[in-house]
Amino acid sequence: MKYQRKIRLLTGILLLITILAVPFMTPVNHYLSIPNQVVAFDNVSSPINMPALGEHVTVDSSGDSLQAIDSTEFHAKEPGNSELIYQAAGMPIKKVDVSVLEDIEVIPGGQSIGVQLHTLGVLVVGHHQIKGESGTVSPGEDANIQVGDVILEINGEEVKEMEDVKPFVEEAGKEDKKLNVTLKRDSETIETTLDPVKDEKEDEYRIGLYIRDSAAGIGTMTFYDPETKNYGALGHVISDMDTQKPIEIHNGSIVRSNVTSIEKGNHGTPGEKQAKFSMQDEKIGSITKNSPFGIFGQLNKPISNGKYDEPMPIALSHEVKEGPAKILTVLEGEEVKEFDVKVVSSVPQKFPAKKGMVIQINDDELLNETGGIVQGMSGSPIIQDGKVIGAVTHVFVNDPTSGYGVHIEWMLQEAGIEVKEEAEQEEAS
Repeated sequence: MKYQRKIRLLTGILLLITILAVPFMTPVNHYLSIPNQVVAFDNVSSPINMPALGEHVTVDSSGDSLQAIDSTEFHAKEPGNSELIYQAAGMPIKKVDVSVLEDIEVIPGGQSIGVQLHTLGVLVVGHHQIKGESGTVSPGEDANIQVGDVILEINGEEVKEMEDVKPFVEEAGKEDKKLNVTLKRDSETIETTLDPVKDEKEDEYRIGLYIRDSAAGIGTMTFYDPETKNYGALGHVISDMDTQKPIEIHNGSIVRSNVTSIEKGNHGTPGEKQAKFSMQDEKIGSITKNSPFGIFGQLNKPISNGKYDEPMPIALSHEVKEGPAKILTVLEGEEVKEFDVKVVSSVPQKFPAKKGMVIQINDDELLNETGGIVQGMSGSPIIQDGKVIGAVTHVFVNDPTSGYGVHIEWMLQEAGIEVKEEAEQEEAS
């Protein structure tokens, strides 16, 4: 019995070693390296390269979207769906679905922009106490109005800006009535009543809330579509500085911004661009969306960066490679300059997701001026091999030379420039 147990134990160990070794065998490795799906653009000069499996394996294509160059290279010639079939001795051993999309070209940005957002309703950013006849209270807090709530209506009438609130408060105070308030809290709509209190010191009725109806800042233009003038910028959502919640916008606008100085970043302290702009200046575009992937809207007219003013193709996430790339951004005034970076890693993504790339600044001039990635650089387009691949979004606090980037396809989707297969487009029409 003891001898049989030893045999079974040795057999089990050998089987485990064999299973663990299989993935490291060269033929198996090559087979596992073949993707199940490939997405490419038409009218692109670079071929689709497929892994080879040996001299006895052939790769055949079916469908009109592909043209064979040799046994493992194919050219995408028109939008549509095709298949690549790996065959050994005439028998299929692997199928790869290929989707060829219509080519998309955008004009990269790099310009510094001033941003102003007008909130949807009035945003509650804090509470304060009021000394009234019956003591010190905060009516807003007593009405369970929380920081981050958005006041949409008072007494059934829409509230668009801070000035809309005061007349309601004064009228309710004089007539000794409560206010019926409609709030938006995350995805919920909430009804509450609020009883204004007369401030003994100011001799005015107040509600004990700090409110805001707009926000402003700077960022960087990422791209725009030369046909529709739809643009994308920043690469990340704009959040309120007090509530730290994304700002739900009613509308907004962008203007040109002039970079005056740069506060250099250090380990543990992100740097920052200092810039001048006035919202009284000529508006260069509207803002219609503030999303996790940036701000989006439409330009009033084409803008120039002086570097890349012709339409440039984009790269999907699986096409981005580790290695050299460029970013476009402004360090002084309004001059857009090109700087060297390295794509340290990139994750192919089938669904929209932030932080798809890690990039590292390795340009001496940029490092000397900024220390790496700084606030205000968000949205700077990343270019690799003549294609727009994404935008700078975040800096690593403990290493300002490195940070995250978002893949361009998700920003295009938010801008209304859909990266779709032709079959999907026909089905939706």
